[in-house]
Amino acid sequence: MRAFQVLPDAQPAAIRTVDTPEPKEGEVRLEIGACGLNFADLLMIKGEYQDTPEPPFTLGMEVAGTIEACGPGVDKALLGRRVAVFGGQGGLADYGCFPADRCVTLPDAMPFTDAAAFQVAYGTSHVALDHKARLQPGETLLVLGAAGGVGLTAVEIGKQMGATVIACARGADKLAVAEKAGADHLIDAKTEDIRERCKALGGLDVVYDPVGGDQFKSAFRACNPEARILAIGFASGEVPQIPANHLLVKNISVLGLYWGGYLKFRPQVISDSLATLFGWYADGKLKPHVSHTLPLEQTLDGLELLRTRKSTGKVVITP
Repeated sequence: MRAFQVLPDAQPAAIRTVDTPEPKEGEVRLEIGACGLNFADLLMIKGEYQDTPEPPFTLGMEVAGTIEACGPGVDKALLGRRVAVFGGQGGLADYGCFPADRCVTLPDAMPFTDAAAFQVAYGTSHVALDHKARLQPGETLLVLGAAGGVGLTAVEIGKQMGATVIACARGADKLAVAEKAGADHLIDAKTEDIRERCKALGGLDVVYDPVGGDQFKSAFRACNPEARILAIGFASGEVPQIPANHLLVKNISVLGLYWGGYLKFRPQVISDSLATLFGWYADGKLKPHVSHTLPLEQTLDGLELLRTRKSTGKVVITP
């Protein structure tokens, strides 16, 4: 089978022909229908992600497909079931083996491209806004990077939870995508003063930040007392240094979130969240935005779209 692999000794990541894996105890093998790309994939290629495996390994954190083989201890009744799974790796291939207990059965009407774009982005935003920040109806939420893979889902989920949503992104085209997802107010990070616009809108109760850098600093200065800032990632390349004395004066909380980490120490948080999210999808309340769908041979092109921020929502690879 084909697999897009990160190779040892600083060799370029590439498609290789490898043996089709056999499922181990507690695993299923999927015929992979689609795999969503994430910013973390770029970090894994450079060895900079917190859960980077030792190379060689097959890239691809989240997949959707059909169960076509079961390992020892797995109910054979699962054969033929359409599922999504967050495996952390192994998704950019024709087939992959994943833990059976991480598989989520898909709604009948959900295509693989939607399913592969769903778990990490929507899961991150829902756990962040609901479990961590306890976002309340009527509060004001600022979403930085609002047209990106996770940012766009934060706009959707923020509106679903009853917040007033301010979307911040670079350029009119990206802001139009965020507005379509439900944003109430738009800020162009290229040309506008984030702090002044947010203060003019009454200040911020919750900040969702996958960007870091100067945008974090501007949002921080526009926070209301008892605001919660969600540190999701640092796409700008700059990790903010937070002045603790300012946190104290305004009673501000900064909350870190690594969604995949919950699988290790509190998996029920993720399973409960995904049950809510897949229910919302089945009810037509969520609409994943996939800006590019590419074949496996164009995986490098898809990763470049993420690196240069030329995509909106998600990029999906279909083996």
